[in-house]
Amino acid sequence: MAGLQKILIILLVLVLVLLALVFSLNNQMAVSLNFLLFETQPHGVAVWIIMAFVVGALVGVLMTMLATVRNSVSRRTLQKRLDRAKQALEKSRAQNDRTL
Repeated sequence: MAGLQKILIILLVLVLVLLALVFSLNNQMAVSLNFLLFETQPHGVAVWIIMAFVVGALVGVLMTMLATVRNSVSRRTLQKRLDRAKQALEKSRAQNDRTL
């Protein structure tokens, strides 16, 4: 099963590379981007679009990692609070058992 999954992933990657290649070959018109005071060197439209996709994917991965770290820290904090509450409950039960 793992071998079939690897083959499917490799095929998917190859299809995506082929689509990117066809896309870049069909969109070769050189365009320069203007950011207020800064203007870039002219590159193909496909280059800009692929770069935007890659930057967006990297930003998405970074945001996901930050959210994961934040959730881990929150989970650890809540686990500590739960452990302290359990200890306090056990201590309270032990004191109640002694009084009865």
